Amino acid sequence: MLRSSRPGRGNLLFFGMGKRSQQFKRDDLARFLIYILAHRPDEFGLVPDEEGFVSFKELLQAIHEEPGWGYVRQSHINEVLMGRHRDTFESEGKRLRAVTRKWRHATESAGTLPPKVLFSPIRRKAHRVVMEKGLRSASDRPVILSSQKEMARRIGVRRDQEPVLLEILAAAAADKGIHLIPFGDLFLTSEIPPQFIAGPPVSDEGMESGRDKVMKKDTPLPIEVATRGLLLDPDRDPHLRRTAKGKKRRGWKEEARKLRRNKRG
Repeated sequence: MLRSSRPGRGNLLFFGMGKRSQQFKRDDLARFLIYILAHRPDEFGLVPDEEGFVSFKELLQAIHEEPGWGYVRQSHINEVLMGRHRDTFESEGKRLRAVTRKWRHATESAGTLPPKVLFSPIRRKAHRVVMEKGLRSASDRPVILSSQKEMARRIGVRRDQEPVLLEILAAAAADKGIHLIPFGDLFLTSEIPPQFIAGPPVSDEGMESGRDKVMKKDTPLPIEVATRGLLLDPDRDPHLRRTAKGKKRRGWKEEARKLRRNKRG
């Protein structure tokens, strides 16, 4: 993968500036997007799809993590796409890519040996399942592993404010035939069996398994809870009082008929 010098920080808004300043900021952002999408997506914890696209959502998350770039919104990117750099990028729906890319997706490890330990972030609610069944890639993304804890945490925070960091025994997994494909400073894989995963103990809080959730949903409420507000109390239910007395209370129609009869009599 080619190395490219990283653009400087962006720290000014487009709006409210002169035309020349706005153009400078658009050019700054364009250079930054080129660096991310065309040169080093891995440096930002991004893994484009097979066509080279990254979703605007993930791209903006990665940009906002960089000091001085927190102001960037999709409207700013749209300005870049309509300006002098329009031929540098291609947008499709909610995705963006660089037309010319200096990186490529490898299909094999190409002899690159992974470190002894790599790190992978997961959502808290997936902790129990992952420890029991291992890591598996989703339909639209591989399992992403990093040699740096901070990068793994950075990737994880995009999906969970407090992700669980797992240690992956990468070298041992590779020895057993698990394919770990290098992508810049990251490694990608389709699965990591549970025997190669180490992590903190699973917390009971918020970690119900699917079976637990089904059982909780299907378990009937106690009678005293289920009938709360509908207790069969003769002192509270006028119908039961009527039944107990053996006489049905007259309604307003019966009372009206009685008054009319009395008047005629």
